[in-house]
Amino acid sequence: MLTANGLAASSCATCGDTMSRIGRAPIAIPAGVKIKIEGQNIHVEGAKGKLAIVVPETLVVKQDLTQLKVEIKDANDTTLKAMHGLYRALINNMVQGVVAGFSKELEIVGVGYRAQLQGKQLSLSVGFSHPVIVDIPQGITVEVPKPTQVVIKGFDKQLVGQFAANLRRIAPPEPYKGKGIKYAGEIIRRKAGKAATGSGAKAAG
Repeated sequence: MLTANGLAASSCATCGDTMSRIGRAPIAIPAGVKIKIEGQNIHVEGAKGKLAIVVPETLVVKQDLTQLKVEIKDANDTTLKAMHGLYRALINNMVQGVVAGFSKELEIVGVGYRAQLQGKQLSLSVGFSHPVIVDIPQGITVEVPKPTQVVIKGFDKQLVGQFAANLRRIAPPEPYKGKGIKYAGEIIRRKAGKAATGSGAKAAG
């Protein structure tokens, strides 16, 4: 919809063009990666493992010797631009995942807070009366280089991200002392404690 100065329409058009450009970008197929297309089912296999995805009927995936292309069946349907870009990105992540994999790093903050590997389980001591034991899902590997650091690796980007989010949710960083589980490099917005607030009020008085 146009505004009086046309800015809204211009912004919206830019967003659509961006998504369509992402969708149109070819996906390079690295050496050693096998692609199998069965209708709407796309299978990707590489050194790290195998992944598969079902793309909507409105899209078609084509392969030549060195690349994949995701195309919209009805090029005139502009409502499909976002979906076009999304599925192109998902397939690209699959290709990258089976070649190099993905990783997420978590930091554990707090006195006595720590992580420990126990076979196929991760034990987290994060302020509860007993450690929290978490099963490590298939397709994920977990490393604990030190008790306050957890590194999650896998070839499925979505699975790696979801498992990291699940661990963080067990003890999200609290805003006063920052205790809890956070992503490496994550900045926690701190709040002043009651003691600090009270002393500030007295000084002002």
